[in-house]
Amino acid sequence: MSGNNEATKSPLNAVKWLAALVVAAVAIVGNQVYAEVGLLYRVLGVVALLAVAVGFASLTTQGKAFWVLLKEANIERRKVVWPTRQETTQTTLIVVVVVVLVAIFLWGLDSLLSLLVSSVIG
Repeated sequence: MSGNNEATKSPLNAVKWLAALVVAAVAIVGNQVYAEVGLLYRVLGVVALLAVAVGFASLTTQGKAFWVLLKEANIERRKVVWPTRQETTQTTLIVVVVVVLVAIFLWGLDSLLSLLVSSVIG
């Protein structure tokens, strides 16, 4: 555990994060400075610079851990059993019927209470 903690505090790790932030800042400022350049070229430039910034960030300890997390999440996503069309339709119909029944019940309760209050008030 302490080895991992020391790796996150290494100066090289901080330099990589700083490089990623500087490249991202250059992308944002460059987009403003070169406002007269065509939109397509500015978008391509910003995307390229942000890709470089993500590359620098992925070289850090936290960046590597993030990529591992994404790979594990993708493996878990593949394990999900999605409902069939029939199951989805049946569940949707159940929800719609329950919502309609609750709406009718609340409308009836509201009408009854409104009738009672109006009879008490006179």
